[in-house]
Amino acid sequence: MTPRGTFIAFEGGEGTGKSTQARLLAEALAARGIDALVTREPGGTPGAEAIRALLLDGPQWGPQAEALLFAAARADHVARAILPALEAGRWVVCDRFVDSSRAYQGGAGALGDTAIMDLHMIGSLGLIPDRTILMEVDADVAAARLAARDCGRADNIAGRGEAYHAAVAAAFVRFAEADPQSFVRIDGNGTAAQAHGAVLAAVEPFIAARA
Repeated sequence: MTPRGTFIAFEGGEGTGKSTQARLLAEALAARGIDALVTREPGGTPGAEAIRALLLDGPQWGPQAEALLFAAARADHVARAILPALEAGRWVVCDRFVDSSRAYQGGAGALGDTAIMDLHMIGSLGLIPDRTILMEVDADVAAARLAARDCGRADNIAGRGEAYHAAVAAAFVRFAEADPQSFVRIDGNGTAAQAHGAVLAAVEPFIAARA
């Protein structure tokens, strides 16, 4: 029987460097001969990418509808991409997963953690990453990165106000403090190379276990 693969999720607020670090980790794994599916949320499958367009570039949704759409996108993503890869023994490196729904819709959107995790259990069988990398940067650093990235054209969620994003960041900190076995907090204020070194250290036990 093929051993189950390893599931690594990158989390954090806007402009924290999640996408860059996910890519760098996949490249480092490939250099070691480790096959990894690199994916993102919302997205990762044709159906989930269609929902992504509705969420980020479509009409503004209320928090309940938004949570349902994210859960639907994740259910398709898990069923059609993530679980098949893990069952085939591959690594999965995902830019956001359920903790983003917990922080954004559950925390900043005030729906609460129970509602989000109930949806996750129904749609995605309660799947949890083996290790969650929480990227953290100062608010002014994130703002500068977003200004350079978005050029004044932020999507529906990234464009929300400072108080909303502060609530998101606070929620992520609560999750990490409550579950230090699953979360590793990475300082993303420095260079991408510095953060990458810390990410590699965080996943090294999983690499060593499969050697």
